[in-house]
Amino acid sequence: MRLNQNTLLLGKKVVLVPYTSEHVPRYHEWMKSEELQRLTASEPLTLEQEYAMQRSWREDADKCTFIVLDAEKWLAQSGTSEESCMAGDVNLFLTDLGDPSLGEIEVMIAEPSCRGQGLGTEAVLMMMLYGVTRLGLTKFEAKIGQGNEPSIRMFRKLHFEQVAVSSVFQEVTLRLMMSELERQWLLEQTSHVQEKPYRDGASEPR
Repeated sequence: MRLNQNTLLLGKKVVLVPYTSEHVPRYHEWMKSEELQRLTASEPLTLEQEYAMQRSWREDADKCTFIVLDAEKWLAQSGTSEESCMAGDVNLFLTDLGDPSLGEIEVMIAEPSCRGQGLGTEAVLMMMLYGVTRLGLTKFEAKIGQGNEPSIRMFRKLHFEQVAVSSVFQEVTLRLMMSELERQWLLEQTSHVQEKPYRDGASEPR
């Protein structure tokens, strides 16, 4: 969606920036991985198809995508290219026409060296904060492959509860209802997050 095209979210471990054409080549390389294709239920695309997908995600009002950057690398030196700091992506899908307050959330830490360090957890918390404060969301769902135990554990730690299991799609659905108590918890967990203006391809640390 275009709503977040000028937004940068700065956390402790990750920086979230809009998905631009600059990020496509690295993303395309990631998605050649059979493991990532399996975990994300994705089909391999050509580079041209990947560029088309990036454009459609930018234009579609029901998809909000941020690229996850490794904050340590991004902050290490001014002028570092975003592509060299990329760790993964985090998405919100607003596809339930009957319930605009529901967002389906997914996160992928694609860079092997960035896994197991809490980047995915902070990226999800920051995306939920954006969903609550900017998109008016009050409910989140995550659909995760049954074999993806690390992701299931992560979402459970973030107060998501299992509501369904599909043997057909071999996935688990977890949900979080944003009660006032959960909203306060989320705001506390993300009190350090800063929102800054983003200039395409020029998110200089500052």
